[in-house]
Amino acid sequence: MTAYIYGNIDIHDPVRYEQYRAQVPALVAAHGGRYLVRGGAVEVLEGEGEAARQVILEFPDMASLKAFYFSPEYTAVKAIRQQAATGTLVAIEGVLP
Repeated sequence: MTAYIYGNIDIHDPVRYEQYRAQVPALVAAHGGRYLVRGGAVEVLEGEGEAARQVILEFPDMASLKAFYFSPEYTAVKAIRQQAATGTLVAIEGVLP
């Protein structure tokens, strides 16, 4: 069953965040993941939450997602993101077709 990472990211150091953004795609791909959403225009349709940079990653399953997120390679790169931005990342299990 597919699994997704959803992120709502508020970037406060764009230069440093760009260092993170340049390294992550290869790590995502190495774990069988792919980007469905990576930035782009955002419009809140309901609620009062603020939408910043939106990211959605798709992985073949939750095990692959967690292998990516907890890998030593991503852990090192994740530290750059955490210094350059704040936000929320959520792991979501998909539905059977």
